[in-house]
Amino acid sequence: MSWFKPAPVLRSASLQQDSSRAGGGFLPAAPHTHITMRGLYKTFAGAPLYEDLNLDLPKGKIVSIFGPNGCGKSTLMNMIAGLIPLDRGEILFDGKTLKETVIGYVFQNYREALFPWLRAVDNIAYPLRRMGLGASEVKARVDELIASFEIRFDLQRYPYELSGGQQQTVCIMRALAARPEVLFLDEPFSALDYEMTLFIREKLQDIYMKSGVTMVIVSHDLEDAVFLADKVLLLTRRPTRVAEFMSFDLARPRTPASMSDPLFVSTKARALEVFQREVKASPPSSA
Repeated sequence: MSWFKPAPVLRSASLQQDSSRAGGGFLPAAPHTHITMRGLYKTFAGAPLYEDLNLDLPKGKIVSIFGPNGCGKSTLMNMIAGLIPLDRGEILFDGKTLKETVIGYVFQNYREALFPWLRAVDNIAYPLRRMGLGASEVKARVDELIASFEIRFDLQRYPYELSGGQQQTVCIMRALAARPEVLFLDEPFSALDYEMTLFIREKLQDIYMKSGVTMVIVSHDLEDAVFLADKVLLLTRRPTRVAEFMSFDLARPRTPASMSDPLFVSTKARALEVFQREVKASPPSSA
């Protein structure tokens, strides 16, 4: 769920794409790269989705993935997280395999992601117990998360007794319980009302600012994709390539008022321009 260490990918020296060449040359890894992807291939029903994708994601940053429908946003994140196998290629985390890396994952369908037979507090504690931690260590970590998220609802309830926003909060707390090196979030706001979206945005920023954990977020909403991100990964239509990898350096913490900041407005406008270009392109234009 959110504490696993999936099967390893091939191990090799960490590499960096030379973006000045169309096919990508290879250089020693940038010093602040966390996730290194090389030669990723993936097909569905015989049609190519990703062909020789080379990409570096920075360490200690929030990266949002955005692009046209069907371009493989969630597929890319799930390949990185080990939930979907690669046809070919390799992925390393700080030079380590995925099996050697602690990750957290927040699924889009939070209602199905929680164990319905466990109370909310036990869902949060589950990965810690799987790791073999003692009762006092488990309680201390769960209490720390409860304090950090300022939980006001009853965690002794079962998931079906909680609202959608409360269930999603429990999912995020569980994903963070094992102190992951990378936190993956698939559409974390898609089923939330706006009040709960603002709350989750605030809490994710709090966690990020305190821990510096690398986050990868897939979003179908451009505002969400830009708002939390340090880097916005814009993808093309299939076969999918990188259309643009934009930086967004607005100071944190970001609040609803940040959405009227000129930097947010201009970054969102540029992302929309690239997105519209790629939606209209057939075949996709060059990255």
